[in-house]
Amino acid sequence: MYKILEKESLNPTVTKMVVEAPLIAAHAEPGQFIILRAAPDGERIPLTIADYDRERGTVTIIFQIVGATTMVLNSLNAGDCIPDFTGPLGRPTQTEGLRRVAVVGGGVGCAIAYPVAKKLSKGGCTVHSIVGFRSKDLVILEKEFESASAVMKKMSDDGSWGEKGLVTDALRALIESGEQYDEVIAIGPLIMMKFVCALTREFGIHTVVSMNPIMIDGTGMCGGCRLSVGGKTVFACVDGPEFDGHQVDFDEAMRRGAMYRPAEAAAREKTCQLLAGK
Repeated sequence: MYKILEKESLNPTVTKMVVEAPLIAAHAEPGQFIILRAAPDGERIPLTIADYDRERGTVTIIFQIVGATTMVLNSLNAGDCIPDFTGPLGRPTQTEGLRRVAVVGGGVGCAIAYPVAKKLSKGGCTVHSIVGFRSKDLVILEKEFESASAVMKKMSDDGSWGEKGLVTDALRALIESGEQYDEVIAIGPLIMMKFVCALTREFGIHTVVSMNPIMIDGTGMCGGCRLSVGGKTVFACVDGPEFDGHQVDFDEAMRRGAMYRPAEAAAREKTCQLLAGK
């Protein structure tokens, strides 16, 4: 059993939990994920590690309350225990040799982008962070990104936070102003990563994306995170979750992701009824 030490609501649909897991914390790196079950008879889901503290022996997860399992997980509080919490899994983000990087985060994907920016910054890399949200009330990790970034561009769809526009608008402006990057790392919704890659392809900038949004069971057995990269079939969980963004077939990934929406909606409705009956 893994004790929840802290629980914090970051916005109306996103929750942060700090979990006591010393063995995982000892080996965790940015880009990796854990698999948990929120209840003994619940489904297994992957969640990317948002932060870790080796001395304290804790792992931080940040999740959006969108499905049945995340609803059950969010019903737990500090002092409660998560029955299963396994990791770290997946390949860590490769940061060696990078001296100047643009980290682009969108929505709850910023929870994954932040530890990458933090590690790069601590390693002496100059980090330019570009983070975007639909509106001000959905913003998370603002201060954390500021502490890890030499430059931080804040974007919102409605202009209620930072500048009005898309993350690609800010990235293009930086590149066209003369900024040169060893690499761009983009983490967020599939459509956002697709257009970031289309932009960086114009300028010949190597771009890495995280395909964690399409992972389901996190072991490669379910096949739900199968995708095409460079014309080859790979699995986001066991071969990634990070890949060369210019090689990813985003359109195929988005079509396959849409197949699960009816089942997800049915499971969410059933869980709402169960939690309401407690």
